[in-house]
Amino acid sequence: MMHKWDPEDYRKSSSAQFGWAMALIEGLKIKGDERILDIGCGDGRITAHLAGLVPHGRVLGIDVSPEMVSFASRDHAHCVNLHFQVADASRLNFQEEFDVVVSFACLHWVKDHIPVLEGVRRSLVPGGRFLMQCGGRGNAARLFDHTDKTAARDPWKQYFSDFSFPYHFYGPEQYRLWLEQAGLRPLRVKLVAKDMVHQGQEGLEGIIRNTWLPYTERLPSRLRDDFVAEMARGYLKEWPLDENGRAHVQMMRLEVEAKRPL
Repeated sequence: MMHKWDPEDYRKSSSAQFGWAMALIEGLKIKGDERILDIGCGDGRITAHLAGLVPHGRVLGIDVSPEMVSFASRDHAHCVNLHFQVADASRLNFQEEFDVVVSFACLHWVKDHIPVLEGVRRSLVPGGRFLMQCGGRGNAARLFDHTDKTAARDPWKQYFSDFSFPYHFYGPEQYRLWLEQAGLRPLRVKLVAKDMVHQGQEGLEGIIRNTWLPYTERLPSRLRDDFVAEMARGYLKEWPLDENGRAHVQMMRLEVEAKRPL
């Protein structure tokens, strides 16, 4: 199912994902002339940062969401070495065109990663690098528990009778095998715990509203805000705001570094 994203609203509540990506990008040791592919570019902020690091290279951001690609293209039209296009991560058609392929906070939306990883290998030049982070095994377990509890109550349960969990959170053992099966050499594959922090209940509702789309889109639009608010209240009743009024969500991220062999 294709979800309808609101790029501007997403940007307001995705500061954690942006920060995590920035920390990983620092480890790439970019020289400045690389050709980079960003899978699942979203609003284009991370992709534009990469373009700034490669003044003598070029960056392509792809996303399955036309809304995100349109927003990113407009917002970063001034970047001459940066382009965006609508594309499916499972159907990459590039042949040895990139030195680096990255993907941040995207691939937990994809069930079968083998076609993605095979496309990454084809896209990379020999010796090229792959850097990825997405939700991993156990990601946001407490918040999803409250999501399910809310969805099981009236008046919401009528909208979730045939619902199945829409995300795909994998562990490092399985992922190493998939990398090798796709022809990539694993360098680092691990689960990393992260604390996602949002300001108050309003901030928590923002991340739910913008990334829990498989849940909220099942509801009539007039009921979505009430569902999100009830879910957030239930979560904060068990896991209250800290002394500074901030909400904390324990995330588990799967971080992957790999190379295409020479």
